[in-house]
Amino acid sequence: MTREEALALMQAHTPSESLRRHMLNVEAAMRWYARLWHEDEELYGLTGLLHDFDYEQHPEEHPTWGVAYLREHTDLPAAALEAILGHAPATGVPRRTRLARTLFAVDELTGLVQAAALIRPDRDVRGVTLGSLNKRFRTRSFAAGVSREEVEQGARELGVDLDTHLSNVLQAMQGEAATHETDLAT
Repeated sequence: MTREEALALMQAHTPSESLRRHMLNVEAAMRWYARLWHEDEELYGLTGLLHDFDYEQHPEEHPTWGVAYLREHTDLPAAALEAILGHAPATGVPRRTRLARTLFAVDELTGLVQAAALIRPDRDVRGVTLGSLNKRFRTRSFAAGVSREEVEQGARELGVDLDTHLSNVLQAMQGEAATHETDLAT
């Protein structure tokens, strides 16, 4: 599966711009970590891009509906499908691979970074600083839907301290901000 095919699939199943942006942000963070660890950047990116594509249309069955669809209609590798299942704690699927642990670790955190961008006058993630992100992370009422416990657990599962993880994901999202605007416009 190519990125273009994955992007088209995600867009076809996801009407909400905010959820599309979330999946693009997760893709960026996944690719960033793949480069850091010399892993398969395409595999990591596709996993991030497609991890929530079924959420709006099948919220009660997410992510099992999406994984079944991907298994039947794409050639996405089994490792990606297992990671997608494992990112949702309710499935009970263990995160046995670095790919699965990375998806879990970046999923919630990208939401916090995006929320920090949205309160800026320019609404641009490129203006978010690590200091302001740390402050927002400690303020539980800010982006209250973001589980700080899952973010902390994700960093532990990756073997990365929390500040480094916050910095990594922020850098990843800032580096892809312009590309995301293009992807959202198509």
